[in-house]
Amino acid sequence: MKIDTHVHILSPDFIRNIKKNMNRDTHFKLLHDNPKAKFATAEDVLANMEKTGIDKSVVFGFSCLDPGMAREANDYIIDAVKRYPDRLIGFAIIPPKDAGMEKELIRCREAGLKGVGEIIPSSVHIDISDQEEVGAFTAVCRELNLPILMHTNELVGHYYPGKGKMGPEQAYFFAINNPDNKIIFAHWGGGLFCYELMPEVHRSLQHVCYDNAASPFLFRPEVYETARLAGVLPKVMLGSDFPLLSPARYYKEWAATEITEEEKKGIWGENAAGFLGIG
Repeated sequence: MKIDTHVHILSPDFIRNIKKNMNRDTHFKLLHDNPKAKFATAEDVLANMEKTGIDKSVVFGFSCLDPGMAREANDYIIDAVKRYPDRLIGFAIIPPKDAGMEKELIRCREAGLKGVGEIIPSSVHIDISDQEEVGAFTAVCRELNLPILMHTNELVGHYYPGKGKMGPEQAYFFAINNPDNKIIFAHWGGGLFCYELMPEVHRSLQHVCYDNAASPFLFRPEVYETARLAGVLPKVMLGSDFPLLSPARYYKEWAATEITEEEKKGIWGENAAGFLGIG
């Protein structure tokens, strides 16, 4: 089974009114206020899945501070999953500190969504290393058995819109403070995976996986062999960040590495299926 664990979708109505909707959330505008910004509906994702051989995609909206905007995104995800239950797996978005967070996550769980994310800390004004800020949120996710997809950044290198300040150190504390939550750190955990070369870090991150979202923009292809050396390649999942990139871009990158066919199968879906309990 081939699974893409990181796909953003928006409703056709939201896209049609994109200029108006852009002004509803500062971070969403930061990411998309340029002529080359890409947006996708559920049907766009399905069409790309056919082209790239993806069996299932984990879909969600864009992290935002406005709880009303988040609920609208979740409504579309719920509808999309109901229409394409064999192809789409839905995650919910919500500002973790919002007063209605628990109620919204219960609603989404009861409607069939299977996780939470992608949560982007800078968009929802949280420090993920501060348990006082995130503890109530992680407790609800734990109680509802909802894995968390958390955006993380490398804190060095080139700037790009949306590059935040939650990197490997903050991600590590988020993980060790919440050992009973299933956590997927997006974008290679901002490099956290490299620290799993440290035995104590590796032991404390057994409940953590990584997606490779936007990897071709961030790292050389040798990042996969580095992950092998760190002992974490079985915890790496394909996350295309579609529509930013298509899964096909990652297939091309894998061809430039020395990872084996079995390792590719893991990244392509087997790792995600095991971690997320997908049949």
